[in-house]
Amino acid sequence: MAEENGAAPQVRMQVLAQFVRDMSFENVVAQKGLSGADVQPDIQVAVSLDARKRAVDSQYDVITKFKVTSKNKATGETLFLLEVDYGGIFLVEGVPEEQLHPFLLIECPRMLFPFVRRIISDVTRDGGFPPLNIDTVDFLALYRQELARRAQAQAAQAQPN
Repeated sequence: MAEENGAAPQVRMQVLAQFVRDMSFENVVAQKGLSGADVQPDIQVAVSLDARKRAVDSQYDVITKFKVTSKNKATGETLFLLEVDYGGIFLVEGVPEEQLHPFLLIECPRMLFPFVRRIISDVTRDGGFPPLNIDTVDFLALYRQELARRAQAQAAQAQPN
């Protein structure tokens, strides 16, 4: 009925595949033989995103990159470091061209997030630490921060020295 009234076509998104593109886990505590006494972990999670058009029409690769660093608050020593690049292949149709970039970097990572959260939890547990259930990532806020950072970088380049 919406199309009869001249409205936009129906948006269609389908996850065609999901995969771990790259993963690394370093248990520094075990490698260096650090004592587990008086450890107060300070955990930092950095997230970055990437999206690319595939050779097939309406298909896109979306990669979410998580870098999780746990340090001892008291000494600053690293306890563990986990890096995981988790990707999805998406079929996206009906999204206007001007809205495609934010769609790929907000909606697609939102679909992948529960799976990468589970991987992070399992890897930290299997690595000898309590399972880490990272907080939900606000991909809209992350997208807006990246746009602001790019605008700031462009403004800084445009200013004469």
